[in-house]
Amino acid sequence: MKKVAIIISPNYKDYAGKYLAEYVESVRCQDYSGEMKIFIADNESSVESFEFIKKILPEAEIIRNKNKDGFAKGNNDCLKSALKQGFEYAALFNMDTVLEPDCLRKMAAAAESANNIGAVQARLMLGNEKNRINSLGNVTHFLGFGYAKGYGEEYRGAEQKEICYPSGAAVLFKAEALERVGLFDEEFWMYNEDQDLGWRLWLSGFKCVLAPEAVVYHKYEFSKSIKKYYFLDRNRIIAILKNYRWATLLLIPPAFIIMEIGLLFFAARGGWLKEKFDVYKYFLSLKNWRYILRARRQTQGSRQAKDKEIVGLFSGKIWYQEIRRPELKLANIIFNAYWQLTRILIFW
Repeated sequence: MKKVAIIISPNYKDYAGKYLAEYVESVRCQDYSGEMKIFIADNESSVESFEFIKKILPEAEIIRNKNKDGFAKGNNDCLKSALKQGFEYAALFNMDTVLEPDCLRKMAAAAESANNIGAVQARLMLGNEKNRINSLGNVTHFLGFGYAKGYGEEYRGAEQKEICYPSGAAVLFKAEALERVGLFDEEFWMYNEDQDLGWRLWLSGFKCVLAPEAVVYHKYEFSKSIKKYYFLDRNRIIAILKNYRWATLLLIPPAFIIMEIGLLFFAARGGWLKEKFDVYKYFLSLKNWRYILRARRQTQGSRQAKDKEIVGLFSGKIWYQEIRRPELKLANIIFNAYWQLTRILIFW
């Protein structure tokens, strides 16, 4: 059996005290017969929280960051250490998850079912309603929004299948895939970094799949933080600028502009208009454009797949189940029609 690095989402503030004990118990009950080692980054937590991690996880490699370095960098710190130590798989789980005992074994089996599989997502179920879905794989909207497939629905069975991108809450990566495409983009800080990495895996010739028999329960809570909207909105634009071909980017401005007008009204109503303008401010910076163009050259330089081969997994609809507004239903009709017509033109 191959060696697996189990990477826990970075600890911040006192997340460990709230979630870690139950998570650790489920990891220690895994029936995976290969070597396993736990890694965790501690991002500017309290002294008490850090000491709690050391006490409950004496076997883990703990990487302590003095600053709040973000979700992407915290995971990358662990991934870099695991890859350097020769681990062949890296399995990332949010701290607020609980794994079924055979979860890791079944994720690894799915990874080995084909050489070109680079990432495997477990079936994420809601922790407080275990018969209901948190994610059956995540979906990218053609304007860069990401959402969880099947969220809130009752689970009625599924087969192993290709997915647009795996949720960072429960995903296993092959080391060879990460070594080829790179790790999370730390510019994202948090949110959409899993979308970007999944997109880059597809571009580099790897596949992302769902392993429905590998089950993880997620104590998911929709964050009401206003700052969340800044990262979600900024990062989805960075993702499309990095990963689409230029020709594809030239097809979407009409839809993009209409969406931006709608988002301004939505932001004003939702109380995050300042964050929306901060997104625009980010893209006015020459320094940030240098980063985007550099990241784009790197991504496009490793490309082995056409946009045509990937965009079939993308959607023209947005299903943010936490946001139920009649305007979203109307927008979905318009943008889905636009995308279905546009997708036909993409032959590159």
